[in-house]
Amino acid sequence: MNYTIGTCEPSIFPLLVEIWEDSVRKTHDFLSEEDIAYFKPLILDSYLYAVDLRVVRDSNNQILGFLGVAEGNLAMLFLHSDAFGKGLGRFCLDYAISEMGVEKLDVNEQNEQALGFYLHCGFKIIGRSELDPQGKPFPILHLALKH
Repeated sequence: MNYTIGTCEPSIFPLLVEIWEDSVRKTHDFLSEEDIAYFKPLILDSYLYAVDLRVVRDSNNQILGFLGVAEGNLAMLFLHSDAFGKGLGRFCLDYAISEMGVEKLDVNEQNEQALGFYLHCGFKIIGRSELDPQGKPFPILHLALKH
Protein backbone atom coordinates (compact mmCIF):
# COMPACT_ATOMS: atom_id res chain seq x y z
CA MET A 1 0.00 0.00 0.00
CA ASN A 2 1.27 3.45 -0.89
CA TYR A 3 0.69 6.23 1.62
CA THR A 4 0.94 9.97 1.17
CA ILE A 5 1.07 12.75 3.72
CA GLY A 6 -0.27 16.21 3.00
CA THR A 7 -2.01 19.25 4.36
CA CYS A 8 -5.73 19.53 4.96
CA GLU A 9 -8.53 22.03 5.32
CA PRO A 10 -10.62 22.63 8.47
CA SER A 11 -13.63 21.20 6.60
CA ILE A 12 -12.31 17.69 7.31
CA PHE A 13 -11.69 18.30 11.03
CA PRO A 14 -14.90 16.45 12.03
CA LEU A 15 -13.53 13.36 10.23
CA LEU A 16 -10.21 13.75 12.07
CA VAL A 17 -12.07 13.86 15.37
CA GLU A 18 -13.80 10.59 14.40
CA ILE A 19 -10.37 9.05 13.73
CA TRP A 20 -9.10 10.45 17.03
CA GLU A 21 -12.01 8.93 18.93
CA ASP A 22 -11.62 5.54 17.26
CA SER A 23 -7.90 5.50 18.00
CA VAL A 24 -8.33 6.68 21.60
CA ARG A 25 -10.98 4.04 22.30
CA LYS A 26 -8.50 1.34 21.19
CA THR A 27 -5.41 2.71 22.97
CA HIS A 28 -6.46 4.91 25.89
CA ASP A 29 -8.42 2.48 28.05
CA PHE A 30 -7.68 4.69 31.06
CA LEU A 31 -10.04 7.39 29.72
CA SER A 32 -13.68 7.39 30.78
CA GLU A 33 -16.62 8.30 28.55
CA GLU A 34 -16.67 11.65 30.38
CA ASP A 35 -12.99 12.20 29.55
CA ILE A 36 -13.56 11.46 25.86
CA ALA A 37 -16.57 13.81 25.83
CA TYR A 38 -14.40 16.48 27.50
CA PHE A 39 -11.58 16.22 24.96
CA LYS A 40 -13.62 15.92 21.71
CA PRO A 41 -14.63 19.59 21.43
CA LEU A 42 -11.11 20.67 22.45
CA ILE A 43 -9.67 18.59 19.61
CA LEU A 44 -12.18 19.95 17.08
CA ASP A 45 -12.26 23.59 18.11
CA SER A 46 -8.76 24.22 19.42
CA TYR A 47 -6.05 21.57 19.22
CA LEU A 48 -6.24 20.90 15.46
CA TYR A 49 -5.80 24.62 14.81
CA ALA A 50 -2.83 24.90 17.19
CA VAL A 51 -0.48 22.63 15.22
CA ASP A 52 1.06 22.24 11.80
CA LEU A 53 -1.37 19.52 10.75
CA ARG A 54 -0.90 16.74 8.19
CA VAL A 55 -3.14 13.87 7.13
CA VAL A 56 -2.05 10.49 5.85
CA ARG A 57 -3.99 8.93 2.99
CA ASP A 58 -3.92 5.57 1.29
CA SER A 59 -3.69 5.03 -2.47
CA ASN A 60 -7.49 5.43 -2.68
CA ASN A 61 -7.17 8.91 -1.10
CA GLN A 62 -8.89 7.69 2.08
CA ILE A 63 -7.69 9.47 5.23
CA LEU A 64 -6.22 6.93 7.67
CA GLY A 65 -4.84 9.27 10.29
CA PHE A 66 -3.21 12.56 11.12
CA LEU A 67 -0.31 14.16 12.91
CA GLY A 68 0.33 17.60 14.30
CA VAL A 69 3.60 19.34 15.11
CA ALA A 70 4.30 22.49 17.12
CA GLU A 71 7.80 23.88 17.70
CA GLY A 72 9.62 20.61 17.01
CA ASN A 73 7.21 18.70 19.24
CA LEU A 74 4.98 15.92 17.91
CA ALA A 75 1.78 17.10 19.55
CA MET A 76 -0.47 14.41 18.09
CA LEU A 77 -0.32 11.24 16.01
CA PHE A 78 -3.54 9.30 15.63
CA LEU A 79 -4.42 6.51 13.20
CA HIS A 80 -7.72 4.80 12.60
CA SER A 81 -7.60 1.41 14.34
CA ASP A 82 -8.05 -0.36 10.98
CA ALA A 83 -4.60 0.99 10.06
CA PHE A 84 -2.83 -0.29 13.20
CA GLY A 85 0.04 -2.73 12.73
CA LYS A 86 0.72 -1.90 9.08
CA GLY A 87 3.78 0.32 9.45
CA LEU A 88 1.77 3.51 9.08
CA GLY A 89 2.71 4.88 12.50
CA ARG A 90 6.39 4.53 11.68
CA PHE A 91 5.80 6.11 8.26
CA CYS A 92 4.13 9.12 9.92
CA LEU A 93 6.77 9.42 12.63
CA ASP A 94 9.62 9.25 10.11
CA TYR A 95 7.90 11.98 8.08
CA ALA A 96 7.44 14.15 11.19
CA ILE A 97 11.13 13.79 12.06
CA SER A 98 12.59 14.24 8.57
CA GLU A 99 10.14 16.75 7.08
CA MET A 100 8.80 18.66 10.08
CA GLY A 101 11.81 18.73 12.42
CA VAL A 102 10.33 16.70 15.27
CA GLU A 103 12.82 15.98 18.05
CA LYS A 104 10.51 15.55 21.05
CA LEU A 105 7.03 14.45 22.04
CA ASP A 106 4.80 13.82 25.02
CA VAL A 107 2.88 10.59 25.58
CA ASN A 108 0.40 9.45 28.20
CA GLU A 109 2.28 7.20 30.61
CA GLN A 110 -0.75 4.87 30.69
CA ASN A 111 -0.70 4.47 26.88
CA GLU A 112 1.80 1.61 26.97
CA GLN A 113 1.33 0.77 23.28
CA ALA A 114 2.35 4.27 22.13
CA LEU A 115 5.14 4.53 24.70
CA GLY A 116 6.63 1.25 23.53
CA PHE A 117 6.36 2.37 19.91
CA TYR A 118 8.18 5.66 20.53
CA LEU A 119 10.91 4.01 22.60
CA HIS A 120 11.38 1.42 19.84
CA CYS A 121 11.66 4.25 17.29
CA GLY A 122 14.60 5.87 19.08
CA PHE A 123 13.07 8.21 21.64
CA LYS A 124 14.07 8.23 25.29
CA ILE A 125 12.24 9.43 28.37
CA ILE A 126 13.64 12.75 29.61
CA GLY A 127 10.96 13.78 32.10
CA ARG A 128 7.54 13.18 33.61
CA SER A 129 4.60 15.35 34.61
CA GLU A 130 2.06 14.03 37.13
CA LEU A 131 -0.83 15.84 35.40
CA ASP A 132 -1.70 16.35 31.75
CA PRO A 133 -1.74 19.89 30.30
CA GLN A 134 -5.40 20.29 31.31
CA GLY A 135 -4.58 19.45 34.93
CA LYS A 136 -6.17 16.01 34.74
CA PRO A 137 -4.55 13.07 36.59
CA PHE A 138 -3.08 11.42 33.49
CA PRO A 139 0.73 11.39 33.87
CA ILE A 140 2.66 12.55 30.83
CA LEU A 141 6.09 11.29 29.83
CA HIS A 142 8.35 13.70 27.94
CA LEU A 143 10.47 12.03 25.28
CA ALA A 144 13.30 13.19 23.03
CA LEU A 145 15.14 11.61 20.14
CA LYS A 146 18.38 9.95 21.09
CA HIS A 147 21.22 11.49 19.09
